[in-house]
Amino acid sequence: MPKSSAQVDSLCRQAQDPAHAAGAAVANPINLTIDDIPVAVPEGSTILQAASVAGLRIPTLCNHPDLRAGGHCRVCVVEIVGQRGLHAACTYPATPGLKVVTSSPSVRKARRHVIDLLLANHYGECNTCSRNRNCELQSLAREYGVDAFRFGQPAAPRHAIDHTSASIVRDMNKCVLCRRCVRTCNELQDVGCLAIEGRGAKSHITTFGDKPLASVVCISCGQCINRCPTGALSEADQTDEIWAMLDDPSKHVVIQTAPSPRAAIGECFGLPPGTALTFEMNTAIKRIGFDAVFDTNFSADLTIIEEGTELLQRLHGALVRQDPEVRLPQLTSCSPGWIKYIEHFYPDQLGLLSSAKSPQQMFGSVIKTYYAEQHGIDAKDIVSVALMPCTAKKFECDRPEMADSGHKDVDFALTARELAKMVREAGIDLPHLPQSDFDDPFETPTGSGVIFGATGGVMEAALRTVIELVTGRKVEDFYENANIVPVRGIEGVRLIELPIPEVGPVPDLLRHLFDDFEWLRGATLRVGVAHGTANARKVMDDIKQGGVFSTCHFIEVMACPGGCLGGGGQPIPTSPEIRAARARAIYGEDASYEVRKSHENPQIARIYQEFLKEGPGGHKAHELLHTTYTPRGKFIS
Repeated sequence: MPKSSAQVDSLCRQAQDPAHAAGAAVANPINLTIDDIPVAVPEGSTILQAASVAGLRIPTLCNHPDLRAGGHCRVCVVEIVGQRGLHAACTYPATPGLKVVTSSPSVRKARRHVIDLLLANHYGECNTCSRNRNCELQSLAREYGVDAFRFGQPAAPRHAIDHTSASIVRDMNKCVLCRRCVRTCNELQDVGCLAIEGRGAKSHITTFGDKPLASVVCISCGQCINRCPTGALSEADQTDEIWAMLDDPSKHVVIQTAPSPRAAIGECFGLPPGTALTFEMNTAIKRIGFDAVFDTNFSADLTIIEEGTELLQRLHGALVRQDPEVRLPQLTSCSPGWIKYIEHFYPDQLGLLSSAKSPQQMFGSVIKTYYAEQHGIDAKDIVSVALMPCTAKKFECDRPEMADSGHKDVDFALTARELAKMVREAGIDLPHLPQSDFDDPFETPTGSGVIFGATGGVMEAALRTVIELVTGRKVEDFYENANIVPVRGIEGVRLIELPIPEVGPVPDLLRHLFDDFEWLRGATLRVGVAHGTANARKVMDDIKQGGVFSTCHFIEVMACPGGCLGGGGQPIPTSPEIRAARARAIYGEDASYEVRKSHENPQIARIYQEFLKEGPGGHKAHELLHTTYTPRGKFIS
């Protein structure tokens, strides 16, 4: 059952999804009138929120449902009857009896002038911009009939484009000073590598010391990209490099696809959020020219086996051998943004991280060793691409230690947006394609692999396997339909207790490591979940202070709000509602699969029989699938 101590409750309240908390029901409704429409809203609402309740749209550039109100862009100005001047709807509180006018000659003129002024400082050609037709400034200019640059336009760029990051490109010539990126980096992610500097006309967004992005404490999560209204921020586009590989007949180009992009890529083609296109996407990828398409669910299952085995080994070391060197709680290591975060901010806690690589990197190692051997292909001729929801994956595959196969394990990490671009370039109508299966030998998807995409999904997948391996009983005996609902949810942090009333015999998969599980009989497994690095900081500070999370055994941490579903490489826009729709698609896909547990994946059994013959945690598995961390915050192999 979920833990209900006051300390946990307090942490969870502090770590609510910002938009979810803002939309929570509050007593004492406020009654006001907007455009002669009576509206009742909770106390603490703004005029902008009240207008939304009334079904009225007030335009804005700086407001975002994931962020606190800023009042910076002034596009959302409205008239308030009886008051002088115009007021920003996103920050003005709804008060009893207020009468608001959202469209009048003065309001329309003011908004038009604001848009004209923004365009006067916005340098760039729309047709060549990555955000063309998905740019909020462009949409507002069209909506307000802007047909000329009334206040002029920049004749030349004023800022050099920053290409130093492996993940993110900054073009401050396109910045409209909405400060969404700054608020995202500070409020949502608690990283703080972006700031606003200067006053008035001299205001600009900068990094610490105005250094290139690669030289500051950026975790490459890409959340700033997902909330930027223009093309000032984008991922480092690698599509041309991948096209070149596809056009090279000497290269064998394969791709692995993570669960989250296929639950979201339809949004790039006008479909509603939560429209799963898993098997249509396979067809598109093959038509583009990839030699094989694999399911990252396979290596997600492999991660569960290796990470779960490591957890059992740590528990055995702490509980049976009383080894003071064993570090608990074990923290997940699937999210590269989270890895960068803990390296930067908690280097003294790196020993808590699981040594298991992420599914992307595990698959990379397997493709250039096991797969290469199976198909008689020289690993140097294999180009390994990963379709991911995450811009930090670009940084991860470039880390020099990620080459345990003897080659760069993953050559390119492609975001959902980049794949959508390639599909369009190829003239493919993705939503109307026939379906295709994944390719052998990694073609069997599992439900546990799919739910990796949602916050709590890694933990649920791990528990489905660990519970069955330790107790010898089906997880369905404890949780209906194997749905471990207590670890699901949108709360920023969660803590759950799972009693182990009985144990079974050690399964063949783990017999090389354990004689029995009697030492776990009657124990209570304490697990935690956190998503968004601002929430990760709350958990890490609690651990350092000896709080409730320091008593956990296993904690899942994802860098992005909502988990990978809300990754920095996913379609734009994002919101709590969009992420929830994507989550429904992922859990729906999980429920549809015949195999829903990692240890029951026949391809997992096969790779341990044929290749990783020493079993989970064995020498070869450690060599290819694990990495170690040092107190200096560096990876070593």
